Amino acid sequence: MNISTGIVGTTVGPRVHAIDARWLMAYAAALGDAVPDFVDTARPDGILAHPLFPVCYEWPLALDLRAKTLSDDIAIRGVHATHDLTIHRRPRPGDRLSTTAAITAVEARSPGAYVALRFETVDAAGRPVTTTDYGSLYLGVGCEPQPDPLPSRERESDPLSPLGRGQGEGQPPAWSADVAVPANLAHVYTECARIWNPIHTDRAVALAAGLPDIILHGTATLALAVSAVLRRERGGPALPVARITCRFAGMVRLPSTLRVEGWAEAASPEGRVIRFQALAADGRPAVRDGRMTVAS
Repeated sequence: MNISTGIVGTTVGPRVHAIDARWLMAYAAALGDAVPDFVDTARPDGILAHPLFPVCYEWPLALDLRAKTLSDDIAIRGVHATHDLTIHRRPRPGDRLSTTAAITAVEARSPGAYVALRFETVDAAGRPVTTTDYGSLYLGVGCEPQPDPLPSRERESDPLSPLGRGQGEGQPPAWSADVAVPANLAHVYTECARIWNPIHTDRAVALAAGLPDIILHGTATLALAVSAVLRRERGGPALPVARITCRFAGMVRLPSTLRVEGWAEAASPEGRVIRFQALAADGRPAVRDGRMTVAS
C-alpha cells in the first residue's frame, strides 16, 4: 500500500465560506471559551475569532484533496501529525473568505507516508487572511518514488523534523493548567466547528479503524491548549497571535483531563514566542513542540 509522490501539486478550490457571528461563537463555546471577546456581539469592535477557527473553513478542502488523491483504505489510516498556522489577520463576522489548497510534499517516514497540505485563505478583496501547512501521517503506508526534500518552510515548520524539536530546551515548564475534556466534547466540537470525521463520534467506526474508542480531534486538542495559553497572557483572547505551530503525538480519550504546560516566553524576529505542550491523562504528550508567536 503506497502513496505516489505524483500527487504533489494537486490543487482544489477555491471554496468560499461566509463567516458569521453564529459560527465564530459556536466554535469558541465548544471549547468552553464563552468569554465576551468571543461571544459578546455588542462588543465595540465586534467579536473575535478564536485563533484556531481557520481549521473550520479549511477542513472541506482537506476532504476534497483526500477524495481526489487517496483510496478509502489509505485515507482511513491518516492521522493529523503537524500544524503550522500563520494568521495574517483574524476572520471577522461578515467576511467572505476564499480558500485554496494544494499538496506540497509527500515524504517517507518510519511510521508511514507524510503528506503536507497548504491552505491559503484570502478575503473578498484578495488580501491574505490565513496560511496553514497541515501535515498528515498515513500509518503503515509506503511512499514511492522517494521524493525530493521538503521546501524550506515545510522543513522548518514540520515538528517531525529535527528543526522542530527542543520543547523547552530541557527546562521544566513555568506553569501548568488542567483542562477538563467532557465525554460529549468530540460530538459538540464536530457540530460547532463543522468538522466531521467519524472516528471522533462514531464508536463503531473508531474501533474498526483500530482505535481504542472515539478520540478527540487533534485541532480541538490544540485549540484547548491555545485557550489555556491565552488565559495566562495579558490581553487574553485579544492577544495578537501571529503564528501557531505544533506536532501531534498522541490520542486524547473522552472523558479525560488534559494538562497544558507552558514555558517562559522568548524573543524571536517574528515576535514573542510562547512554548507549550499538552499531556493526555496518561501523562504522555498529545501536543508537542507547541509554539505561539505573538506579534510585537
